Amino acid sequence: MKRGFFLALLCMLAATARAGELPPFEGLIEPREVVNFGSPVPGILEKVMVERGDRVEVGQVLARLKSGVEAAALRTAEAKVDFGQRKSQRNEELTRKKLISVHEKDEIETELQLARLMVAEAREQLELRAIRSTVRGVVVKRTGSPGGYVGEEPFLTVAQIDPLNVELVIPVQFIGAIKEGAVAKVLPDEPVGGEYRAKVVIVDKVIDAASGTFGVRLELPNPQHKLPAGLKCRIVF
Repeated sequence: MKRGFFLALLCMLAATARAGELPPFEGLIEPREVVNFGSPVPGILEKVMVERGDRVEVGQVLARLKSGVEAAALRTAEAKVDFGQRKSQRNEELTRKKLISVHEKDEIETELQLARLMVAEAREQLELRAIRSTVRGVVVKRTGSPGGYVGEEPFLTVAQIDPLNVELVIPVQFIGAIKEGAVAKVLPDEPVGGEYRAKVVIVDKVIDAASGTFGVRLELPNPQHKLPAGLKCRIVF
């Protein structure tokens, strides 16, 4: 009895797909991307600039590690560059008058070049002490606090929720009926509710043989962050 009902349901779905009419599908609204932030170098947190729920932009500093040693190294390297530039300027006249050898001139220029490279390296080392956001989104988790030790283990999590992803699992009977670029209505579950437009951006080319389904992803704009991620929804094509 159950087998006959299931076969009848599959036939009905196939007929619906052939007729170009798609039934509503159940879906899940998810963040576009979730990024866990640790530190590229181990150290002690000096300051955490964000809290859970804060919006962040790309490039925004989320936290800083103690960086006294690195800052001092940068100042030392910059002082060497200043000295090298003054030394080079003092020897310009001697160079024009050929009062110093080519070898001495090369040594002065090389010292200045090496000092500039040291500045660049010191700046990179100092920059590693600042953790910057790579996405525009919302802080969803914070576990690190000033004075705490951090390393590669995440202490901040940021979710990009504009745009949002809407993930669907579609029965194989509808393969070919949904194409990239198609627009659908997204109806979030209550208490959020409402009606939104989303565009199909991914249609899986590989069928899951065990379940007889394939995945579809829609892109849902969320510029004001009105929609939270994690909601169930219905999708109507």
